[in-house]
Amino acid sequence: MLRSLVPRLFAPSTRQARLFSSQLAPAPSEALPPPPHAQSHSAGANPSPAPSLPYRVRRNTRGSIPVYTDIRNSGTRVLVLIRNVEGNIEAFMEDLQKSLFPAGSDEAARLKISTTKRRHVALSGGRWKNDVVRWLTQRGF
Repeated sequence: MLRSLVPRLFAPSTRQARLFSSQLAPAPSEALPPPPHAQSHSAGANPSPAPSLPYRVRRNTRGSIPVYTDIRNSGTRVLVLIRNVEGNIEAFMEDLQKSLFPAGSDEAARLKISTTKRRHVALSGGRWKNDVVRWLTQRGF
């Protein structure tokens, strides 16, 4: 008898289930565009990288751009991490430094870029995750 009551007691109503699933769905403006080179290829054909740059940033297994925010020291230090950078990481850092913000701007003066674990890039000096994601999508990643 107890087993027959358990599903009824803990099962959400249809209205609650719809409300919960609508809260989980991302807003259309937050969804990232698919990578430009993610088109169907014929069998056996190797997809070519999107841009002809000396570096490449691979998307994660869910198709998102691997840019993350890391907040440290109780919120006084904010890092933006870019993972899965392949190829010439020095050229990537130089290109990011020159073209993420306009030269001479306050943001460009605060931007500090370093590498970690030879495949990850850390940006310090501000909360720039959205700017970096926009910059990478403009580059074709």
